[in-house]
Amino acid sequence: MDLLHTLFFFVIAIGILISFHEFGHFWIARKTGVKVLRFSVGFGKVLWARQKSPDDTEYVLSAIPLGGYVKMVDEREGPVKPEDLPFAFNRQPLWARTAIVAAGPVFNLMLAIALFWGVLVLGETGLKPVLGEVKQGSLAAAAGFVEGEEILSVNDKATKTWTEAMGTLITAAMDGEQNIKVRVKNIADEQNERIISLTDDDSQDSEKLYNRLGFKPWSPKLKPIINDVLPEGSALAAGLKKDDLIISADGMPITDWIQWVEYVKKRPDITISLVIDRQGMQLTLPITPKSVQSGEENEGKIGASVLMPEGLMKSMTVEYSLPPLEAIPVAFTTTYDYSVVTLRMMGKMLIGKASVKNLSGPISIAQIAGESASMGLVYFLKFMGLVSVSLGILNLLPIPVLDGGHLLFFGIEAVKGSPVSEKIQIFFQQIGMALLLLLMVTAMVVDVQRLFD
Repeated sequence: MDLLHTLFFFVIAIGILISFHEFGHFWIARKTGVKVLRFSVGFGKVLWARQKSPDDTEYVLSAIPLGGYVKMVDEREGPVKPEDLPFAFNRQPLWARTAIVAAGPVFNLMLAIALFWGVLVLGETGLKPVLGEVKQGSLAAAAGFVEGEEILSVNDKATKTWTEAMGTLITAAMDGEQNIKVRVKNIADEQNERIISLTDDDSQDSEKLYNRLGFKPWSPKLKPIINDVLPEGSALAAGLKKDDLIISADGMPITDWIQWVEYVKKRPDITISLVIDRQGMQLTLPITPKSVQSGEENEGKIGASVLMPEGLMKSMTVEYSLPPLEAIPVAFTTTYDYSVVTLRMMGKMLIGKASVKNLSGPISIAQIAGESASMGLVYFLKFMGLVSVSLGILNLLPIPVLDGGHLLFFGIEAVKGSPVSEKIQIFFQQIGMALLLLLMVTAMVVDVQRLFD
């Protein structure tokens, strides 16, 4: 994927999410009578600034788009003019300070609700959750799933698309459920219930869990007929054209497209003697698949796509949307569900019951931003909704330097009747900063490992 495309949509997504978070702090601060000196999106060097007058808020865009801040009048951060003292953050009643700090994460969760509502109203088009060949020895095989069955629900939650079905399964497993109930129907329209039995080890890593499940989507057996021939590919160099039917490769009959794809994959940089049918005439063509890195191995690619029968794609996909009013409670429920899962996942990682490989740093987030934007507006909105939930929940954690840490201090203040001493706050903020830096470094390391894998 183009690097500029990825970076552009990463900056757009993070910019919107951070702006909304900081706007929450800013808006509630203004509503409760606190004077705001600066509203900044980003850190570091100032790229753009605007201020109507010296007494107004300065609005700033900075070079590093990985955060932001709202600077308020506060005696703890420096001298305050006598006329500004009534508007200082530290002089506000406890309820006002609590509301200002909590507003950032709350606004992120409100944004997630709005984004999920938009996804539900605009509607998604996805692959039907119909099972392909079930991997032998997998959890799916042990539960009795068979090829051709369509997943209707997971733990009584309807799953309209393949992505939704797999996502709900993974979420239930990562949530610690030992037995996941899956309702399916077969090609005769008969419904059955399957139980996927898991162990604690299965819920450690989402990627390994997906492989253990052994599910893959159903794909039709397509005739090996060439559709598009990509520029600069081996197919074009060999002289393949649209509507060419592949008959054999190195003397072995080729009967369907998947068989041909698997044959090519195993032969990077190896010349294949290809027999094709072109308008009733048989031709023999030599073709050498290009070697392409895939994980730790090289695979062969020829740069051509298969001809899809008319109407086949439509029969394999489903559209799902809700009327605006019906989408409101579903958007709330979706945000709540993702919030609970995020909290539980963080808790599991903290006690060592979930792998840190489930973390995503800026590299992974940037990649997913670019990929989701390429897939369309709905997918980009859903991606932003998920990140907005994560941002809101992360900031509510009771870690000093985060919003949740400040709320913890306010809670102690409410109990003891006086603020926590500044010395103690600074001490715990230093610990919080160290923990946050450790989390960021871990996420970056996982990102880099994932990138090389």
